[in-house]
Amino acid sequence: MSELKTVVLNDVHQQLGAKMVPFAGYNMPVRYSSDLDEHHTVRRAVGIFDVSHMGEFRVRGPRALDLIQRVTSNDASKLTPGKAQYSCLPNEQGGIVDDLLVYKLADEDYMLVVNASNIEKDWNWISRFNEEFGADMENVSDQISLFAVQGPKTADALQSLTDVDLKSIPYYSFVQGTFAGHPNVIISATGYTGAGGFELYIPNEAAADIWNKILEAGKPFGLKPIGLGARDTLRLEMGFCLYGNDIDDNTSPLEGGLGWITKFTKEFTNSAALKQQKEQGVQRKLVGFVMDGPGIPRAHYELVNEAGEKIGEVTSGTQSPSMSKGIGLGYVATELSAPGSKIFVQVRGKNLPATVTKLPFVKGTEE
Repeated sequence: MSELKTVVLNDVHQQLGAKMVPFAGYNMPVRYSSDLDEHHTVRRAVGIFDVSHMGEFRVRGPRALDLIQRVTSNDASKLTPGKAQYSCLPNEQGGIVDDLLVYKLADEDYMLVVNASNIEKDWNWISRFNEEFGADMENVSDQISLFAVQGPKTADALQSLTDVDLKSIPYYSFVQGTFAGHPNVIISATGYTGAGGFELYIPNEAAADIWNKILEAGKPFGLKPIGLGARDTLRLEMGFCLYGNDIDDNTSPLEGGLGWITKFTKEFTNSAALKQQKEQGVQRKLVGFVMDGPGIPRAHYELVNEAGEKIGEVTSGTQSPSMSKGIGLGYVATELSAPGSKIFVQVRGKNLPATVTKLPFVKGTEE
């Protein structure tokens, strides 16, 4: 085991009483109080996550866009400065190297935000294609801290810290401005909870000061620090994919419900094969399902049909705090993928009934 990396605020989280766990090669806070309390805090009010383990690459130069278009599935030519886009890096075998966000900071200047566990893998993958394009690539992952402030009260909780009108930033847009007295903070209307809010890209040296100022400004709005435990239940209620669970090197973006970020208006890695797959139809699909009765689905539990024949497996599952029911994601044969289809989850030797449902499972906020 290589030594765990730490985020800049590692000691701060421990002082706040966080339970720390290894995650994606980093020592990360999994919870501060309870997963349930933290989940409801984000759905009802506002919470702050330290997700500084995520990776950031800068890609600049006259051929930066050409490189990004070649390696990503979405159409980055549609981006204008101040806009972000969800995308993925297809591999050459039909699977996914990683999913990522593409930010257009300025003309010929982009930032790619990748999963922590894939920083080296993604860097090597993109660099391989850059031999043709010669864009200026820089891995700035170790220079940037990233806070996700999420929940329906986020804009109100943060507004006193910046002159930027937070409520005027559209979804998947961002502003670079002064925040909590620090210049050049990227304030991005993105997140992984469905509850609204912002992600803040901050120079490491400003991280502690900004974190403390957010906690202080957010107090009247019920803001609390939130760990990775609640982050997982929040994203699962929205049906958002987690790389390594729901999508990976062996899952096609079309199977994984990511056809909407797979644009065949351009050529990209494996685009011809994926286009053919789209025309022919996929054999299996990632679906959301809700347990009909008691029972909590967990990753790798088998999914079976009425006859008890295996049709797939659970990729992510939990007891939904908002619904008080077991929910999950999993791949099933296409003929059982329509909402309303009956499937069964094998839990401790029993086949428990579940119903395929449309995603997301819940609205992003609790009334």
